Amino acid sequence: MKSEIGVGLIGFGTVGTGVARVLIENAELIRRRVGVPVTLVRIADLDITRDRGIAISPGVLTTDIQQVLTDPRVDIVIELMGGYDLAKRVILDAIQRGKHVVTANKALLAVHGEEIFAAASRQGIDLGFEASVGGGIPVIRALMEGLAANNIQSIYGIINGTSNYILSRMTSEGQRFDVVLEEAKRAGYAEADPTFDVAGIDSAHKLTIMVSLAYGTPVNFKEIYTEGITGLTPLDIAYAKEFGFTIKLLAIAKYSEGEIEARVHPTMVPSASQIAKVDGVYNAIQLVGDAVEDVVLYGRGAGSMPTGSAVVSDVMAIARNLLKDAAGRVPPASYQPDQRRPLRIRPMEEITSLYYIRFMVVDRPGVLSQIAGVLGRYGISISSVLQQGRKEGQTVPVVIMTHMAKERDVQNALREINPMSYISEPTTLIRVEGRDE
Repeated sequence: MKSEIGVGLIGFGTVGTGVARVLIENAELIRRRVGVPVTLVRIADLDITRDRGIAISPGVLTTDIQQVLTDPRVDIVIELMGGYDLAKRVILDAIQRGKHVVTANKALLAVHGEEIFAAASRQGIDLGFEASVGGGIPVIRALMEGLAANNIQSIYGIINGTSNYILSRMTSEGQRFDVVLEEAKRAGYAEADPTFDVAGIDSAHKLTIMVSLAYGTPVNFKEIYTEGITGLTPLDIAYAKEFGFTIKLLAIAKYSEGEIEARVHPTMVPSASQIAKVDGVYNAIQLVGDAVEDVVLYGRGAGSMPTGSAVVSDVMAIARNLLKDAAGRVPPASYQPDQRRPLRIRPMEEITSLYYIRFMVVDRPGVLSQIAGVLGRYGISISSVLQQGRKEGQTVPVVIMTHMAKERDVQNALREINPMSYISEPTTLIRVEGRDE
């Protein structure tokens, strides 16, 4: 039996520093749980002079990635560079050399995951990516092992801390999106370029991974409908409260009739629900299985130490497998490779939902009846209407909540309504998750 498991780390930034800290400061705990020491023997990064506040042994740091990949002491390679091309080459090279791999690179797995999963399967290599979704929340292991006996009926995820922080502040303080975004940047909760976060792309990357694992199907990231939070206003948040809802950026997956819905967009959820109460930079993922019913996982979805914790949990799982000669015990993509099946991702226009629709209209007689008439022609039934105050000849909001309707019908109705002379600005549409009453 091996007397030590050697780890090579590529990328010594925020997450890499957290990984190194956990491996070094919790070394004795890790040894007791694994059975032998798990030792950080190589770290590669472009900057090896900056003080990270961790005592690194002499000879461990290098600027040459190949020194990590070729070192015979390295059993497990941790890729934390981010990006696509170089990271993909590094992971495939490590796999080809027979080294096991851990990564937190959700964008890479969302776009090139199938190629990487296949390579790991062919080589009998363990691939860990717990940190790619939800930071310190163990959702990947829940899908691959803890809930493996369940048909997963649905997934609802708040899986981007930046967007959740912004929406939480907008909800509690009534501030505009742009104001809160600048505050988030100053507080370190948003990147200098937050596009991936606020446009929903980061959430869509993570949803791609979860859908692939939950349903045993290859997923094309481009097929996931993605809409961000940049168009949300304090007015819509206030109306949501009046209806008893809270707006969250949700990643949603549902399985029905042999097809999958997979989408990311702002969503109204009942304010009394667990997921509505997830505030700030925290993440939460609700999984519904046919045997277990509801499971909600909650915690910090990002950050040096939470993400580092998830990376090291993968390292420890692989180390245990190595000691028992059990590499490949869990298939890289959760299902046995020959049992993965292509499933249709239902196009957005085919989904059904409840809808919140806010029209900004010139206040004059007959406007509401004209709007209702168009909606009715497309089979869209109105559940409730809010029209506060009268301002003859001025612009006022008219807010409609619908019963269940098909996305295609709603979009077609709005295309007919928006050019009308009484509409003063583009109509706001937000999908609603809840009961149709």
